[in-house]
Amino acid sequence: MNGEIVVVRGGGDIASGVIQKLHRVGFRVLVLELEKPTSIRRTVCFSEAVYTGRTELEGITAVRAESIVKIYQTWAENCVPVAVDPKGSCINSFKPLAVVDAIIAKRNTGMHKDLAPVTIAIGPGFTAGKDVSVVIESNRGHNMGRLIFNGNAEPNTGRPGNIAGYTIERVLKSPDDGIIAVEHSIGDTVKQGDIIATVNGHTINAQIDGIIRGIIRGGTYVTKGFKVGDIDPRIDQLKNCYTISDKARAIGGAVLEAIIIEIKKLDTKE
Repeated sequence: MNGEIVVVRGGGDIASGVIQKLHRVGFRVLVLELEKPTSIRRTVCFSEAVYTGRTELEGITAVRAESIVKIYQTWAENCVPVAVDPKGSCINSFKPLAVVDAIIAKRNTGMHKDLAPVTIAIGPGFTAGKDVSVVIESNRGHNMGRLIFNGNAEPNTGRPGNIAGYTIERVLKSPDDGIIAVEHSIGDTVKQGDIIATVNGHTINAQIDGIIRGIIRGGTYVTKGFKVGDIDPRIDQLKNCYTISDKARAIGGAVLEAIIIEIKKLDTKE
């Protein structure tokens, strides 16, 4: 494993749990992101490096890398390079051992088995054995993190995870198309009815009391109904805003397990 390259498509909160696991065990991880990532839980997303140039999460530093030379320099510094390359055009240049689709788009945005010896996708929208080597179940519940070698993950439920009895009430969505102006920061305590953000003069109000766990970067263009944030009703869980979630850790471990299993299969074939 030491020094083998793994490309992770996406740098959001779930992807960051994957990136952390792979980096810690010795893979050289390359993250591919959009030009303007729309991550919600930005304090726990390596995608923030696209905007800030450099970001740190649980002792791991990610650096925006705009050239192949910079990518190799970043690896040499034991950091994670983040490149703007949503189509994965650079993948073939690195001949990675594995490519992981961690975009969580609920659809296939360009993954196929020919990208690398090992291909893994998280969540619905992919067929294991056809599109990729392994699909990882992302739906919360008994099967979360399960490895699927043939078939598909569970369909998208469209229902947010239950936290302290709240599901859809936690989620903040855009009321209109336009540029979002954000009134609060991640970690802020808010009350039901507080204005969290506005789009074209339309307010986005908190539906419950709690802590802002995630909010999209202000100035981002959003569309009506787009998720722009979420509130954690557990006031005493502020630290959770700055650490990788249980779901991201579970899925990260599942991806690592899948890669090791697929490596063993490759070794057997040789």
